Amino acid sequence: MEISGRITKDAVTAKVSNGREVVNFSIAVNDSYRPKGSAELKKIVTYIDCSYWMGSKMAQWLKKGTMVELFGRIGLNVYNNAEGKALGSLTFHTSNIKILVFPKAENDSNAPAVPTKNTVENEPDDLPF
Repeated sequence: MEISGRITKDAVTAKVSNGREVVNFSIAVNDSYRPKGSAELKKIVTYIDCSYWMGSKMAQWLKKGTMVELFGRIGLNVYNNAEGKALGSLTFHTSNIKILVFPKAENDSNAPAVPTKNTVENEPDDLPF
């Protein structure tokens, strides 16, 4: 599955119990539609929580306002709250991140250098295409 959107706040890296690290971030996906029989354009924003397990170094590039294209799958988290009510949430488990547009930096001297490739650092360099 593929989704595109802008990162809503800087990504954070968390350590889990088995010593692995996960990069958590959220994106906003903008959409619009025109209801039947109306001339008014309705705009909607969907916020999607995302997780990336392939390398914590990617977090340095995932800053607020960055436009990204994500590839992965949707996961469902189901749980009972303190009152015993069943709740659920969706998370997009990202397997590949492509940075489309960096946000405009207020101070370009503090901006990170542009990465040489948009994919994970552990991909082989000798791809057959």
